[in-house]
Amino acid sequence: MKKAMILLVLYISITSLSAQKRIEGVWEGRLDAGTSSLRIVFHFDRQNNGLYEGSMDSPDQGVNGIHCDSVLVTKDSVIVKINAAFARLNGLRVKDSNIEGNWEQRGMKFPISLKLVTSVSNKPNRPQTPMPPFTYNSEEVEYDNADKSVHFGATLTYPKGDGPFPAIIMITGSGLQDRDETIFEHKPFAVIADYLTKRGFAVLRIDDRGMGKSKGDVMNATSADFAKDVETSLAYLKNRKEVDKKRIGFIGHSEGGLIADMVASRNPDINFIITLAGPGVKGADILVQQNEAIFKADSLPNPAVDAYMELYKKIMNDAETNKDTALLYRTILNDFVQWKSRQSPEILTELNLSADSIANKKIAKAFAKAFALPWMKYFIGADPRPYIEKLKCKVLALDGSKDLQVNASINLAAINQALKKSKSPSYETKEIPGLNHLFQHCKKCTVAEYSQIEETFAPDALEIIGEWLDKNVNNKK
Repeated sequence: MKKAMILLVLYISITSLSAQKRIEGVWEGRLDAGTSSLRIVFHFDRQNNGLYEGSMDSPDQGVNGIHCDSVLVTKDSVIVKINAAFARLNGLRVKDSNIEGNWEQRGMKFPISLKLVTSVSNKPNRPQTPMPPFTYNSEEVEYDNADKSVHFGATLTYPKGDGPFPAIIMITGSGLQDRDETIFEHKPFAVIADYLTKRGFAVLRIDDRGMGKSKGDVMNATSADFAKDVETSLAYLKNRKEVDKKRIGFIGHSEGGLIADMVASRNPDINFIITLAGPGVKGADILVQQNEAIFKADSLPNPAVDAYMELYKKIMNDAETNKDTALLYRTILNDFVQWKSRQSPEILTELNLSADSIANKKIAKAFAKAFALPWMKYFIGADPRPYIEKLKCKVLALDGSKDLQVNASINLAAINQALKKSKSPSYETKEIPGLNHLFQHCKKCTVAEYSQIEETFAPDALEIIGEWLDKNVNNKK
């Protein structure tokens, strides 16, 4: 719960209010919840009328310029309101250059410390990000689906010299992603594409609809729609003279693994699939495992985790049985209030839940909004195994042993069992020691650590992929 509330900060929009004391400048600090934290930067400007306006950045996640709804300063108090997220900063100027306080959001409270700085800390180091000039061809391309309802922007890289070359379509994970699958200023798809293009492959990486140069309906889109998007990209690649049409495959990360299975199951000319932390069980099971693992990694006591998971499973069941959003909200609110009444004060404190009835409504509304999304409804019931069992292509399924978001042992075992029933001529499942969901070598191996690790994609994982492709696609022994 703590982690989920922190991440909500990234998707808020903000505006301006009034102030009476001068606080203009740049304030940098950390938003803390247990063992998790994010860098937060506020920019405050004083207008000619004496009022303040502000904006907020989250540098660790590459999110900048979120406009503040209101900035109010009275004596030593600094209050910043973010109405769209039901959130506010309640701060106190303990010194001219320090603000200490709390970030309050949806009935929860997180400590935050801000310091007046002359400049924001340097961007995180990402040494693996490929930089031009490249030793291969890199082409910006755009194309549409058949009815022109979705427009795609993408990058196609391919070796210099004579083709045609075996080709790979990169498929992003859940949430809106750009063509590089950028997260915390890591660009894993750019790293993978650079590595594989140098090994002789053409690689197409695409902005998700609604990101970069791609356009299309996002709010109503599900994994099934994203699978159709991949088929549009497949059709585009087949018309490129640089591409060997008999050796086209997919690399899908996380939900992208499910989508790769879906598309390949109905396109028998796909030559191979590589899934990176792809699901092997139903989406509902993935979400339950993911939430439980993340909260335990955040050092939340087991009784609090167990209590929250009881609530989460009940809400997920509510979402599956209530299709009307208004009814879903009322059902969740009722279940939440009843659940809360059974919990001890200690557990509610651990989960940062207040006794406020208004907070109850806000939390219930947030759950209802999330679970009413078409994507979520589809993903909860999505089972990759029927698609995997229909595969006729070569398959490599990889995951890291420290993955908190897609449990490696559970999902790789399910993928392996489904592949045994398939007609795949060659398949392999492999758990790589010490890697997280992004295929980084990790220490704490929490989600919060993603941004703190310099490595974007483990070289040993790249080597495993490259050697498997040489053996199974390029026929290099």
